[in-house]
Amino acid sequence: MPSPLTRRQMLEGAAAFLPAALAVRAATPVLAQAAASRPLEDAVLPRGIRARFVDNVNGIRMHVLEAGADASSSSRPAVLLVHGFPELAYSWRKVMLPIAAAGYHAIAPDLRGYGRSGGTDVTFDDDLSPWRTLNEVTDMVALVSALGYRSVAAIVGHDFGSPVAAWSALVRPDVFRSVVLMSAPFGGPPSLSARGPAADTIYDELARLTPPRKHYQRYYSTREANDDMRRAPQGLHAFLRAYYHMKSADWPQNHPSPLSARTAQEWAKLPRYYVMDLDKGMAATVASEMPSAAAIAACKWLPDGELQVYSTEYGRTGFQGGLQSYRVGSTPRLNADLLVFSGRTIDQPSLFIAGRSDWGAYQNPGVLERMPKTACPRMEAVHFVDGAGHWVQQEQPERVSTLILDFLKKTSS
Repeated sequence: MPSPLTRRQMLEGAAAFLPAALAVRAATPVLAQAAASRPLEDAVLPRGIRARFVDNVNGIRMHVLEAGADASSSSRPAVLLVHGFPELAYSWRKVMLPIAAAGYHAIAPDLRGYGRSGGTDVTFDDDLSPWRTLNEVTDMVALVSALGYRSVAAIVGHDFGSPVAAWSALVRPDVFRSVVLMSAPFGGPPSLSARGPAADTIYDELARLTPPRKHYQRYYSTREANDDMRRAPQGLHAFLRAYYHMKSADWPQNHPSPLSARTAQEWAKLPRYYVMDLDKGMAATVASEMPSAAAIAACKWLPDGELQVYSTEYGRTGFQGGLQSYRVGSTPRLNADLLVFSGRTIDQPSLFIAGRSDWGAYQNPGVLERMPKTACPRMEAVHFVDGAGHWVQQEQPERVSTLILDFLKKTSS
């Protein structure tokens, strides 16, 4: 174990590589709280992207990044970009400028409970209602309206943002004229006939495997998940580095393939970041896959200075604001209002994009195949991007930007 002097030297050395604003911001709780009242600093954003707050968005102040937001932005068609977990509006930084250069107003919010938007001060025991699916759709509609738009050219969602985008398009086709789903396929609204089913036994079956396993979404719904990740023994920055690495194309074990059925035996084929060991939290799960210093230095898609934006923000807020949505997903009474949309489809043009090395497209067996048939009948294409894992818009931003813009050109003509 390093001596106190060595540890201090290590910390001072690390701080020397950070933007001054980030290093100071992390110094005290008071400074961290003050930082939350300001938009993300220009020093960490690519030139041409600005950060600001939008007030009175469905009861919260929302922090957004924008590109193409000049004096004529109100006459530009808008593209709304919805991030996933554990991400931020910042996750769209590499595709916003190409979208803006093509004549669009690119808008990326920190979702409710994330980054510098409202809801980050939530605790495990607080009311889950604000994170209900339809309320998160209301957040998107309210943001579009607050920015002066009656509709947007497309809503683009990645990871958890994919179901938010899908539900937004399904519920308000007048506002969201097309939709791009990334990494997480959409299976459509729940069926009325599925109401009141027998208890799902797959989680018990996972626990009976050898070794015993558990699904990550159930872990994300537990009281201990936030502290396990926020106070990871290896440190928050190292935890996020290992987590992002393990779900990227850089991790050599990511060779996804379809699963034959939703059974414990098939789910056990998923990597540990999806179907975890029963006795481990996520911090311990990814710790053994921490990339080497050389691999970190060679990581072009997420340099350490960019990762610092995530670790600084999550160090200040924790993860609970994002975890609330997973808890809603495992609480049937909070999803009952979705049944009213049973049988409805997304009838606008749609597109699906995922990384070739991303297991996310396959973790719910059959959904990818059903999506263009029963949920999104106007799906233009399904693209798997080479050289990308789960973080497809960060790992291969040029290809993703091209796919989105080609889709917009085709569907708006």
